[in-house]
Amino acid sequence: MFHKEGYKIILFATFFVGLGIIAIENFVSIFWVNKALAAILLIFYIIILQFFRNPKRNTVQNNHHIMAPVDGKVVVIEEVFEKEYFKDKRLQVSIFMSPLNVHVTRYPISGKVNFSKYHPGKYLVAWHPKASEENERTTIVVENPEIGEILYRQIAGALAKRIVNYAKPSMEVIQGSDAGFIKFGSRVDLFLPLNTNINVQLNDKVKGGEQIIATL
Repeated sequence: MFHKEGYKIILFATFFVGLGIIAIENFVSIFWVNKALAAILLIFYIIILQFFRNPKRNTVQNNHHIMAPVDGKVVVIEEVFEKEYFKDKRLQVSIFMSPLNVHVTRYPISGKVNFSKYHPGKYLVAWHPKASEENERTTIVVENPEIGEILYRQIAGALAKRIVNYAKPSMEVIQGSDAGFIKFGSRVDLFLPLNTNINVQLNDKVKGGEQIIATL
């Protein structure tokens, strides 16, 4: 299954690779060069397909659990001052996605969207300390009556050139469901209350929509 954000790119890649292989077969007579070029095109095509994959995830919904919003590696766990929305101290958990990870963003909790804002910005590498404040990004706040408000931020990386965010103010959203997509390398930050119990450690690899990363 592929994510809907990849349909146009996959269609273009299919057309491009098909034409390329036809051209190689007709115009490249040296056997090993012919096969090498065809292999390069096929590898490119496979990379595109795997980047836009959208595997089904079985979310066990719980109002006291905060699910990983994306697949990737935990690169930050620290207390910070969140100055855009809360304007107070929060626990930040950041997950970095390489180009090989699934790039679907999923809602970490169920509830009502109270805030959703897009910020244009730079394209620093996603693990850069200033990426959370200077890169292109979206900030989304979801409120659950059991645990209050959780903020997550989609952040573009050096390769990511488009963030897709489906969250709109006043929407009712479901934990683990599709919240958007970030194309070609990125990061997601979560800002949680200080009394949150963090269930992951630095460098842990997490699975979006299934793995519990924190409890309240």
